[in-house]
Amino acid sequence: MIDEILLEAEEHMDTAVGVAKDNFAGIRSGQASAAMFANISVDYYGAPTPLQQLAAITVPEARMVLVSPYDASAKKEIESAIRSSDLGVNPSDDGNVLRIVMPQLTEERRRDYVKLAKTKAEEARVTIRNMRRKAKDQIDSAVKDGEVGEDEGNRAEKELDSLTKKHVDAVDALLSAKEGELLEV
Repeated sequence: MIDEILLEAEEHMDTAVGVAKDNFAGIRSGQASAAMFANISVDYYGAPTPLQQLAAITVPEARMVLVSPYDASAKKEIESAIRSSDLGVNPSDDGNVLRIVMPQLTEERRRDYVKLAKTKAEEARVTIRNMRRKAKDQIDSAVKDGEVGEDEGNRAEKELDSLTKKHVDAVDALLSAKEGELLEV
């Protein structure tokens, strides 16, 4: 019973770290990456569709992205979705592909992105702590109901605390790596 509770908590914490990693990948840094376009949704025949399902995204150079639509008729919708996204870029249409040159980030914009990264990291930490609280409540109720002994409950709480610390440290490491990436000039 205790092992199931701890395993479930660890799975949820792993998911929270994964979501934080994905969120960090979507934050623009000095270099172009296909992950920056992961959250862009395109209105394709009246249905919001992820950009990755409508086009191939390649990064031939450090500050250039090429978006090659699979369906040429969707190019205008893709272009307007990219233009209206929070990336602050302006794609140019060269016939077959959309060419996006990533502008240099200003110091102020870099600081804004660091703040955004810190906010995303705190959201992940809160999720991890909520998973800890839920698992602790389950352990406490199992001890109270007599399903497990108090010693086993205490051991499980210590193990839960170490799991929580491990996952919070993982989020912190991801945050510091992203900060370094954003602040390097």
